[in-house]
Amino acid sequence: MKKWRFSFVFFLFLFFSLIITIRLYSLQIKKGDYYQAIAIGQQVFLKEILGERGEIFFNDGVKILAQNIKKNIVYISPEKLEDKEKTAEILEKVLNLSKKEILSEFEKNKILKKEIENNRVEELKKQNLKGVYLDEVERRFYPFNSLAAPVIGFVNEDGIGQYGVEGYFDNLLKGEKGFLNEKKSPFGYLASLTSGEDFSQPLPGSQVILTLDYNVQFFAEKILKEAKEKWDIDSGEIIVIEPSTGKIIALANFPSFDPNQYGKEKDLTVFLNGATQKLFEPGSVFKPITMAIGLEEGLITPETTYNDFGFVKIGNYTIYNYGRKKWGKATMTEVLEKSINTGAVFVKEQINNNVYLQYIDKFGFTEPTGIELKEEISSQKNLKEGYEINFANSSFGQGIAITPLQLVKAFCAIANGGKLVKPYLIKTIIKENGEKIETQPKVLREILSSKTTSQLTNMLIKVVENAFAKRAKIPGYYIAGKTGTAQISKEGEKGYYEDKTIQSFIGFFPAFNPKVLILIKLNNPKGVGTAEYSAVPLFRELAKEIISLWQIPPDYQ
Repeated sequence: MKKWRFSFVFFLFLFFSLIITIRLYSLQIKKGDYYQAIAIGQQVFLKEILGERGEIFFNDGVKILAQNIKKNIVYISPEKLEDKEKTAEILEKVLNLSKKEILSEFEKNKILKKEIENNRVEELKKQNLKGVYLDEVERRFYPFNSLAAPVIGFVNEDGIGQYGVEGYFDNLLKGEKGFLNEKKSPFGYLASLTSGEDFSQPLPGSQVILTLDYNVQFFAEKILKEAKEKWDIDSGEIIVIEPSTGKIIALANFPSFDPNQYGKEKDLTVFLNGATQKLFEPGSVFKPITMAIGLEEGLITPETTYNDFGFVKIGNYTIYNYGRKKWGKATMTEVLEKSINTGAVFVKEQINNNVYLQYIDKFGFTEPTGIELKEEISSQKNLKEGYEINFANSSFGQGIAITPLQLVKAFCAIANGGKLVKPYLIKTIIKENGEKIETQPKVLREILSSKTTSQLTNMLIKVVENAFAKRAKIPGYYIAGKTGTAQISKEGEKGYYEDKTIQSFIGFFPAFNPKVLILIKLNNPKGVGTAEYSAVPLFRELAKEIISLWQIPPDYQ
């Protein structure tokens, strides 16, 4: 009896196993592709989608520096091509690649992704090539090409902002993520997608309006290109700012790059913003800072005199004037007019080292400026080591490393009555719901009295009226400013290049009610001795343009 039961159960097991096997064969072998296609077609996936990236504008809110456009992309899957030779011949006509280059890409057996011009799309569709797929994607476009490029930065292939405003405000610009219910196509890699219902709507990024004035930015970059033609500069920066508020009007760099073609740049340092990310030794444009400290502490007046012998000894070191000139008896005003190195050292010798360091901090030379861009900062380690020679050198702008924007920020305090203001580049942020966030000018601290700034402004006017900066004069306008011709330190070793200089001029006008402060900085101009003949005339050229554009009334007839 037990044997019969066992045989019956075993028979049932074999019978059902056979039925299942036949069914599986039918499903997986005979109709496997059919059912697989149906199954894949019915699968639903949540596809993550970013909101449309926010646009970037000049200060008028009309001229667009960065926007989004639709681009057509062709994808080629080499393993699915029926005839690689024929496909390469067809693609050669629609892509900016030779047949040889295309076949070489096919040999790598990886998906080839290339942008295709709009007028070529229909032509390619008619070919109905197997393994070749078209897709429309959103890409970042920069209508003004290289204009203000180091300020703007760019968006890479992965949609991530790099450098400049694009990098600094990447999260703000790219918006909030959403999800789409998407059916996966059974017809092969990157074939046309069939979409289901929206799961959650992505939100667009915020729009950003900069403080940059198109006309001033354009003109500033134009004269930097002129400087390249005239004196073959290695690089250069121009900053134009409103000294009472810290609003950046122009932030120009040379060389620049085209963010639409960023992948073609071999030297990645071109992406850095020289105004905020490259330290330099300012030279004589720093002397007014030393003078401001002496005046504020009551240790000197504009009429204070000293005897210049052409050099000064600091321990085992000797500091000379430019050109080893000897000026004899000179006032503090004449120290600025004639740019006397030993005169700046004289002022520093009146100031206690700790007090001097406190002012270096107060002026912001050991902290970020706060601008909405990445910054490089020096701790001023040389000064804090406490050696007298380092203090002496810093008094006339050597041995102290700062960024151009740090220098401009400090000079704003001289121009505006003693207030250290925060430089800013963003005028307005417009959120996706229409809410506007306006940047409000910010005073960080008061570091100089109105008496000090008034005295120093008069001294700097005399530099322009009577001395090396005469080429900056514009009839009807009082201009306060200072030249600088600084040696360039050798990289990785002590000392300075004998034949390389940084030539600069910083000035503001109208001097007694400043509307504009400008820094012109030229790195290693050739064939021109000092800033008097390079940076100063460029300042005048730009200042005249701004006066004309803004219709700034004169100080005097």
